[in-house]
Amino acid sequence: MHLKLPVKSRKFNALVAILGIASLFCPAASAQVPELDPEQESWIASQIFANECSRQTSCLTSWNAGEDFPSLGLGHFIWYRRDQEEIYTETFPDLLHFYHEQGIETPNWITELPSPDSPWQDREQFYREINSPPMVELRAFLAATLEVQARFISRRQRAALPAILAHAPTSQRRQLTALYEQVAASKPPYGIYALIDYVNFKGEGTAPAERYGNRGWGLLQVLQFMLENPGNMAPLNHFVASAEFVLRQRVANAPAERNEERWLTGWLNRLATYRPPDQG
Repeated sequence: MHLKLPVKSRKFNALVAILGIASLFCPAASAQVPELDPEQESWIASQIFANECSRQTSCLTSWNAGEDFPSLGLGHFIWYRRDQEEIYTETFPDLLHFYHEQGIETPNWITELPSPDSPWQDREQFYREINSPPMVELRAFLAATLEVQARFISRRQRAALPAILAHAPTSQRRQLTALYEQVAASKPPYGIYALIDYVNFKGEGTAPAERYGNRGWGLLQVLQFMLENPGNMAPLNHFVASAEFVLRQRVANAPAERNEERWLTGWLNRLATYRPPDQG
């Protein structure tokens, strides 16, 4: 049985349509991005798995303390309950839609859910069921399809530039595209890995709700900081330094009860993986 198209994943098709329209109004959106060979794709999948899960299969089904949703798979894709509203972009239903597009069967229990929403009401229920047959099956499925998930993440990154240009001032679009291209072409495959991982990690930066103090932390904000603070660094180093500033700013602006300081060291360590080992 193939996965039925979840109702919520229709927004994925809507996003593709919007991005297609946006590219008509943003001619700079057709950036030159290096193509990845299969070996590079596999390396990027391995890097993201290390970033998100330290390559531990158990991490593929997790629910972080202090959050109100599970994080699933290679990209810690978010899955919300019915009618749940959060500031972060939900991504697991879109991943399910991507499996459907690729002709890949998902676990039957997901297909048979009465709605495309997360079946767990809270973190306590999630961990009570962590070793149940459906959860074990889900982890095995996700572990067996890491490269498919990496392909999904890569697609999201490639769709990111038209989206962010549509949200940027017209006067910035060509310069932002040039910066994007410079990062993408840096130290293959590290530059394109940095873009893919950052979009998966912190998003495009276009969602109005993803703001603290009216300041976002996605790829758009990193590229804009690069544009506004040119410096003399190589593009990839410039990107990492700008991302570090944006994430430190996020922590400083976050509500005190979220205690985001606890995550900052891990976030900065993740940014460090964007540089080749010989650049430290």
